[in-house]
Amino acid sequence: MSESTQQCWLVEREFGARNIVTIIYATPDGSRYQQRERSSTSLRTGSPVTAAVEVTASDLEDVTDEETRERYATEAQRTAEQYDPDDSI
Repeated sequence: MSESTQQCWLVEREFGARNIVTIIYATPDGSRYQQRERSSTSLRTGSPVTAAVEVTASDLEDVTDEETRERYATEAQRTAEQYDPDDSI
């Protein structure tokens, strides 16, 4: 039996130390998220960062504080309104 997936939208991208980029996708209600890290080189040469991705439910983490949940929900809605899921952003 296959596990269910949830469409998640790009809500945050942070350029950190040592050329590592942290990318966060969240559910439309902001209650769950997945964090990914990529090198800046892989952003230029690898697969593109898209507006949305399908994430397996077991790969999602719970958002524990209300402020972050609200911010993720707002950003997910904004991204969904401006982009198609497969758009590179």
